Amino acid sequence: MPRALLALALGAFGIGTTEFVVMGLLPQIASGFGVSVPAVGMVISAYAIGVVVGAPTLTALSVRMSARQTLVALMWVFVLGNTLSAMAPTYELLVAARVITALTHGAFFGVGAMAARRSVPANRATQAISLMFMGLTLANVFGVPLGTLVGQQLGWRWVFVGIAAVGVVTVVLLQRWLPVEDGTRMALGQELGAFRRGQVWLVLGITTVGFGATFAVYSYVSPILTDLAGVGASAVTWVLALFGVGMTIGTMIGGRFGDQLGLRALVWGMAAMSAVLVVFTVTAHHPVTAVVTLVVFGIVGFSMGPIVQNRVIVAAGAGGSVVSAANQGAFNMANALGASVGALVLDLGFGLTAPMWVGAVLALGGLALVLVTRKVERRDVGAVSVRQDDSAVMT
Repeated sequence: MPRALLALALGAFGIGTTEFVVMGLLPQIASGFGVSVPAVGMVISAYAIGVVVGAPTLTALSVRMSARQTLVALMWVFVLGNTLSAMAPTYELLVAARVITALTHGAFFGVGAMAARRSVPANRATQAISLMFMGLTLANVFGVPLGTLVGQQLGWRWVFVGIAAVGVVTVVLLQRWLPVEDGTRMALGQELGAFRRGQVWLVLGITTVGFGATFAVYSYVSPILTDLAGVGASAVTWVLALFGVGMTIGTMIGGRFGDQLGLRALVWGMAAMSAVLVVFTVTAHHPVTAVVTLVVFGIVGFSMGPIVQNRVIVAAGAGGSVVSAANQGAFNMANALGASVGALVLDLGFGLTAPMWVGAVLALGGLALVLVTRKVERRDVGAVSVRQDDSAVMT
């Protein structure tokens, strides 16, 4: 495994930790600033907004820089954002610091995915991306529980200090292990021109709709476990850690089968996710079956992350950094879509199994988009073949 992938995975670990650890620190942050827990929820929303805005913007602004220069610069902004979060004297400044931190999220994964796939042979591109994404999933297994523990024992500000330190180490490793000039960047016009491709928008649609299924359930996993499955509140953290293990396993599986099967892996993945969520409506009423199904859900759902990230780069053709970053924005749109529709059905009184049905429907929507994408790809390949045959006849 190229050492550059380890540096990228460590950066992903830091980003994943800073994104998700806040959910476990809400009571401490609220107490520190004298505000309500729901009010502190704005810190989470601010991060999501920063990702959506920063992903294409910072990637576009850095097109004249090499991948290494861009990733190092993004990590320094990440360090700055987390340092400001640790030092924030007021709640409003903490929100602003979280936006600064989030600006680097999508751009780092977008440019990092391009650098990762160029560090290995073409037939291992999805595996390379999956190794980088493993840093994000491992953040849920180790980073978030450890950060929550540190926040409870030493104070939430020390959590951001530790995350900033991870960013500094990532900078050092990127400078040592990532090539100085790797030729991954293109002119801005060529980067933006990729958005004229219909296949790019189809893959972004797959990410938004298909992964909306994941967040429709994951957003409400705590009440599902405690109120529906009967899992003790003290055990929820450990169940979420198991879910993180499932995410990590799924990311590894997706990297391998994505390179072998391409879009077919997404066809099976979306169909399986819909089926698992339908099963979850039954198994969620018992603690053991609920936990087992949740882990399987994590494996299936997150196996498709590296695949869609690689597919959107392939769909972009030459110069896919901005498109790659935009796919990270699409993941956050999926988060917003799944969580909001899940909230709607809960508010309408359909019960805690309702988000699972929402997720099953969204997964089927993602499946439909995958099938359309396959049809378009086959049509385009056929058109190219016809043009080549015509050229051969003319010569």
